[in-house]
Amino acid sequence: MFLMYVYLVIGLLLVIKGADFLVIGASTIARRFSVSEFVIGLTVVSFGTSLPELIIALISGAQGKTDFIIGNVVGSNIANVFLVLGIAAMIRALPATNTTVWREIPITLVASFVVVCMANDWFMGDPETLAMDRTDGIILLVCMVGFMAYVANVVRGQNADAEKWVEGPDDQPLGRSVLEIIGGILGLYFGGEMAVNMGAVPIAETWGMSDAFIGLTVIAIGTSLPELATSAVAAYKKNVDIAVGNVVGSNIFNIFFVLGINATVRDIPFRGELNIDLAVMTATTMALFICMFIGTPKRTINRFEGALFFISYCAYTWFVIRRG
Repeated sequence: MFLMYVYLVIGLLLVIKGADFLVIGASTIARRFSVSEFVIGLTVVSFGTSLPELIIALISGAQGKTDFIIGNVVGSNIANVFLVLGIAAMIRALPATNTTVWREIPITLVASFVVVCMANDWFMGDPETLAMDRTDGIILLVCMVGFMAYVANVVRGQNADAEKWVEGPDDQPLGRSVLEIIGGILGLYFGGEMAVNMGAVPIAETWGMSDAFIGLTVIAIGTSLPELATSAVAAYKKNVDIAVGNVVGSNIFNIFFVLGINATVRDIPFRGELNIDLAVMTATTMALFICMFIGTPKRTINRFEGALFFISYCAYTWFVIRRG
């Protein structure tokens, strides 16, 4: 029993240090190639911080624990917005670009709604046999390809308008930045695996929790630790575009790629009571979108809104605990 807590602590430390390396390396490469930090956060960083969700979903599916798959993705996406952005915004206000407000956040909102439709067999399936099947998985993967094509187009546009990068005295070699990114992703992956599979999950199971409950809470928070650590460190280091881009990109990646891969490999059964959680996931993205137009300044998650996000996550967690 004692070892479970040791694994949990070591895993958390690996996640935090991995996040630090990832932010430093990604920020340097963003400056070198004249790519905005938001795009780096939307792609490289979000992919790296979403690896725990992908690996745990694949392992859970292979073990027949399908409640973990949807529960992990839904719970993680809720945690990413309310918990991760909430804490990051309390550290430092998080401004968003115009394209973030009108493109990336709406893409996340549409992706959430698509999952609601697929999980309920487009609202025409038998409630007793609801599932996401291979067709749904392929559709999600096609959407992922389309999203990556969009990001590639954004990068080409930025490079066409950007001035040539000139190495300054404070910039580190490219090789070191690449190693930091690789080391950061490895730290996030192995730290997340250790914290969740060897620490949090065994601890939760000894307390008699259900698979759905563990997926929506323990695993969701555990697999969101990389996003939390990365965004919090990015906010502290004033790399706020990485903080926002990391969360938006991770949520899109979780839906289009993690669910897409798993649904393509095997059918994912869906229990109707999880519709409440799907509704909360969609509502979190809507709340993020609304925050862009209220408060001061506009298109910014300020500290007060960050605190509201954090309180909302605590309330949702309380609800899930009460539901059991």
